[in-house]
Amino acid sequence: MTKFLLFGANGFVGRQVLAQLSSADVVTAGRSAAADVRLDLVSGGPDGIAEVLRSVAPDAVINCAGAVGGEPEHLAAVNISSTAYLAEAMLAAAPQARLVQLGSAGEYGKTPDNLVITEAEPPHPVATYGVTKLASTRLVLLAAAAGLDAAVLRVFNIVGPGAPADSLPGRLVRELRRATVQGDDVNLGPLDAFRDFVDVRDVASAAIAAATAPQLKNRLFNVAGGRAVRVRELVELLVGISGFTGIVREGNAASARSAGVAWQQADISLIGDELGWRPSIELETSLRDLWNETAQ
Repeated sequence: MTKFLLFGANGFVGRQVLAQLSSADVVTAGRSAAADVRLDLVSGGPDGIAEVLRSVAPDAVINCAGAVGGEPEHLAAVNISSTAYLAEAMLAAAPQARLVQLGSAGEYGKTPDNLVITEAEPPHPVATYGVTKLASTRLVLLAAAAGLDAAVLRVFNIVGPGAPADSLPGRLVRELRRATVQGDDVNLGPLDAFRDFVDVRDVASAAIAAATAPQLKNRLFNVAGGRAVRVRELVELLVGISGFTGIVREGNAASARSAGVAWQQADISLIGDELGWRPSIELETSLRDLWNETAQ
């Protein structure tokens, strides 16, 4: 049986990975008191991480830890330094284990309209977050070239239960519930952009598929729904699910993480061909599950 070491088990994706590994041999590590092993990837450094690796002796390490917001120094520490420390520690203390690292579609940045993005597309991140995630990806790929069995999943826009409040779906659900109670309108940013949405449970299954595949021919995989959806369509779906009858106003202020990125659609054939993974949860189901979860 594969033994897993999971970082970020309390996060959006990590919780779903842990749920899907409920019958597996899995050890969680992180800053939370709920973790099996208390470890901060940044302050622990390569030596601290190596100590944990020797103790746990995992067959696979899934790293769902990371930051999406904050000052550049914070993003660099959490997304870059921690990855460098983890890769260094694995090469030294667990060279036989496989690392699965979560990357981001933010690494690609702006792409032409109607382009279906393959893993070979040159990355041009437009924000600090994307830059730090690209640096993290390159560190893992360099470690793979040095002998580490590793893969990066470039994950596109995640939806579904547990969506954080700083994501559009998470914020919209909370705004719709607030506006329904208070009789207010809902104010959002621009909704013209196209995004490729994927359910968080499908992301978790992709991470596990990458961690357990007998061999990896490739080291970089897109994880997405494989379909470009106008953000306005997502909003309309969620408004319909909620039953909200008020006004939804569209503004001009875009998210700093994705400002200027008008189009994203992923080619997911590589991960399908190599790992047999395909998304299984429809967008409307993801949004309905998110809405129902927040009623509890």
